[in-house]
Amino acid sequence: AVENANIAKHAQDIIRENNLTEKITVIKSKIEEAELPVPKVDIIISEWMGYFLLYESMLDSILFARDKWLNEGGIMLPDRATLWIASIEDEEYKNKKIHFWDNVITTLFLTHQIRSMAVSYT
Repeated sequence: AVENANIAKHAQDIIRENNLTEKITVIKSKIEEAELPVPKVDIIISEWMGYFLLYESMLDSILFARDKWLNEGGIMLPDRATLWIASIEDEEYKNKKIHFWDNVITTLFLTHQIRSMAVSYT
């Protein structure tokens, strides 16, 4: 097991309490910096999916682990995800962030430039 957070210590305690120290090794490290005691593994289990599947940016890390350590024919769990997207309009947010610039007292050019920037960043 490779875990960079402090939960790695608790995982070691659970492994020890269940007499699994001969089967499970916990390495506290980032996956990209870890040195495994074996050249390849048969299975990779990871909790890589954050909000909107990619929020925590763990996809790169799990792909790195797969490419470096997973045996040919090995498995990754979970091995798939579904992303459902629906468009919405949040009128209150739009008015607050975009149409705010319609009421700013300044030159037409400056207001247009700032409004364009606001639209591109939201």
